[in-house]
Amino acid sequence: MNRSILLLFFTLFFAHTGWSANDVNWKKVRVLVYTKNGKGYVHDNIPSAVACIQKLGQQHGFKVDVSDQPAVFTEDNLKQYTALVFPSTNNDVFDTDAQRLAFRRYIEAGGGFVGIHSVMGTERNWTWFKRMLGGTFAWHPHFQKLRLNIIDSKHPSMQGLPNVWEKEDECYFSKDMTPGPTVVMVHDLTSLTPQNQEEKEKITTNRGSFTELYPAAWYYNFDGGYTWCTALGHNKKDYSDPTFTQHIFQGLRFVAGQVKKLDFTKAYADSRDTPIR
Repeated sequence: MNRSILLLFFTLFFAHTGWSANDVNWKKVRVLVYTKNGKGYVHDNIPSAVACIQKLGQQHGFKVDVSDQPAVFTEDNLKQYTALVFPSTNNDVFDTDAQRLAFRRYIEAGGGFVGIHSVMGTERNWTWFKRMLGGTFAWHPHFQKLRLNIIDSKHPSMQGLPNVWEKEDECYFSKDMTPGPTVVMVHDLTSLTPQNQEEKEKITTNRGSFTELYPAAWYYNFDGGYTWCTALGHNKKDYSDPTFTQHIFQGLRFVAGQVKKLDFTKAYADSRDTPIR
């Protein structure tokens, strides 16, 4: 295949799949990886997730800051970030409503957000945050080998992943779910193996009106900002696995490709609970 035909092939391919290798100028990208957990369970995968994102930054040329201090949530500080990454955060991760407001106004200004695994259990008492996520954590069956299906193979964050992906992880169920997020990958609930009758009954209860498939990864253009979340990533070994690392990177790339210059004139909230426009 000569060079011109090869160039045409890739041009058509990237046009068809909706993204371009040049969509993101990684030299201009800076992300904040935020790792604070509230009272309760703290995942041991967090250091591995941080190391994974730092390595991706080195490979692709974007800057990575890491903090577990809520004081970083001020408008002046957040202005420098293309995306905020919350890897397995859980429970209340802000100390004050002023910090929550700064986070919200960052999203309203057109900021990006990437949530990983137990992010679904973050800020469980803040309605706006739960709306941004699409719900909040309810329960999960025991850690086990499960099957995942891609339901939007053309989505940029799903490129190159197995259409049927078998891996060990936790199937997260949510409550307080809200319409809006677009699901791109699902848990195949038929692949779950309950340990006992009680767990079997809990799966039936928690899946709600879903039958064989349940959301596992999704994106949501919410309240001015751009979000992408995956429920996967319980095992710290995931963050050195090439397939999972690609999963995280492509989610980040998808968000970074949408975030343009932040415009805080579009941020309208004056409290954490200002009604959503």
